Amino acid sequence: MAKRPDKKAMLGHKVRRLRQEMGLSQTDMAETLEISPSYLNLIEHNQRPVTVPLLFRLGQAFEIDLKDFAEDEGARLAAGLKEVFSDPVFEGQTVRESEIREFAEISPTAAQAVMNLYQAYSDMRADAQALAQRLTDPDKIQPFDNQAFPVDEVRDFYETQANHFPDLEAAADQLWQTADLDAENLFAGLVAHLDEAYGVGVRVMPVDVMDDALRRYDFHRRRVLLSEALPPSGRAFQLAVQLANFGQAELIERLIARAGFASPEAERLCQMGLAGYFAAAVMMPYDRFLTAARDLRYDIEILQHRFGASFEQVCHRLTTLNRQGARGIPFFFVRVDHAGNVSKRLSAAGMQLARFGGTCPRWVVHDAFAAPSVIHTQLAEMPDGATFLTIARTVDPVVGGYQRQRPQLAIALGCEVAHARQVVYGDGLDPANPELVTPVGVSCRVCERLDCAQRAHPPLNHRLRFDQNVRRVAPFAIAPS
Repeated sequence: MAKRPDKKAMLGHKVRRLRQEMGLSQTDMAETLEISPSYLNLIEHNQRPVTVPLLFRLGQAFEIDLKDFAEDEGARLAAGLKEVFSDPVFEGQTVRESEIREFAEISPTAAQAVMNLYQAYSDMRADAQALAQRLTDPDKIQPFDNQAFPVDEVRDFYETQANHFPDLEAAADQLWQTADLDAENLFAGLVAHLDEAYGVGVRVMPVDVMDDALRRYDFHRRRVLLSEALPPSGRAFQLAVQLANFGQAELIERLIARAGFASPEAERLCQMGLAGYFAAAVMMPYDRFLTAARDLRYDIEILQHRFGASFEQVCHRLTTLNRQGARGIPFFFVRVDHAGNVSKRLSAAGMQLARFGGTCPRWVVHDAFAAPSVIHTQLAEMPDGATFLTIARTVDPVVGGYQRQRPQLAIALGCEVAHARQVVYGDGLDPANPELVTPVGVSCRVCERLDCAQRAHPPLNHRLRFDQNVRRVAPFAIAPS
C-alpha cells in the first residue's frame, strides 16, 4: 500500500538503491534533485523523509513509477521477520517490533536474506524429522520437500514485480493481432495458429490415455495432447501456455535472468509461472479485461462467462492489473487446501499474509469448504486496524471421473475496504458496524489477539498462565504483562 502524502515516507534504502543502479554519486543525484549532497545522505540513512515534492522530482528525473516507489516494502519484510522471530528457536530472545521494522527499512536486502536463511533452516528441520521417522519406520516412504524454498523464491520475485509483466502483456496483445484471434472462438483460433505458425496439431485425448496429465507435447508427431478432463477454459489456457513455450521462450528467459534465482529449480518453476501469466493475458487481454472488470464492478462470475475463463483464472488475473496509468483495484490472492496449507499466495494492497505456516482460522477462506461453489464475503480487520473486503470460494477441480481423487482447494481474494464501493461484493457491508467486521490475524504466533478462542499456538512474547482448577474457552491463558 502506498504511503499517504501526509505521512513521512522513509524511503532512504530505495533512493540509495536507485542511485547505485543508475551509477550516480551522491553529488550527481543531489544536483539533479536540486538538494545538497549532505541532505541526500541524510535521506539515504532514513534520517530525513522523502517529501511529496521531492518524490515528484524523483519521478520526473528518473522516470520511476511513483506508486511502486512509495510502496511500503518495509511492512511486508517486517511481517515476514516477525514470523521468523516467533519461532520457538528464538525463545528467550525478545526482538521488539520497532527493531524489526527498523531492520526491514534500513537493510531490506539483509532482511530478505534472513527470511531466506530461516526458510532453508525450516526445510532442513523438516527433512531431518522426515529422516528420523524414516529410520524408525523404514517401510513408510516420506520424500523430502526440498522444493519449498524455490517456491518462496519465485513468490518473492512476483511480489517485487507487483505481479505485473508488461513485456508479456505486450506479447499477448501482439498474438491477438498476428493470429487474428476471435474472442467468440478463442480455442479454434489458437489451434489454427499453432498449425500455421509452428506446424503443430492439437488433439483431445481420453483420460485413460493421458492418466493424470492435462497437457503433453508429443515432440515426434508434433502434437499438443489435451486431456478430455479439461473444461473449455482449461483447454484454451493450456494451448496458450504451449504457445508461450514456443514463441516467448527468449522473453521469459530474459525475465528469469533478471530475477537472479539461486537454483535451477526456481528458474524452471518461474518459467512455468510466466508461461501461465502469458496464457492468462491471452485469454483475458489487459485493456478489455480491465474495462469489463470496472464496468461489472469486479463481478467474477460474469467475467468468467464473458472471457470463457474459470473462477481461479479470473481471480488470478485480477491481481495482475498493475499497468502504470491503467491500474485496477490492488487485490491479494491466496489459495489453500482443507488443512489451511497455502499453495499459492500473491500479496498486495497492504494485506500481510503468513509466509510460514497456515492462515488464521477466523478467515472466511476456511468457511468456503462448508458450502462449495458459493461465494462468501467478509470484512476482515487485521491487528493493526486495517480492514479488508475478502471473498472466498472453492475451486472447481479438474477431475477425470467418479473414482478419481478430487482435490479440495479454496481461494480468497480481497482488497482494502476503501475500494469496497467499487466491488459488487461490498454491497451491504458496513465497515463502521463492528458486528459486521471479523478480527483476524496473520498467524497464531504473531497475533496479539489474546482473547481468541481458536488459537493453535500461544502468542509470541507472552507467558502462559496455568490453573488446573479452571478451564476456559480459550485454549491458552495468558499471564498479565
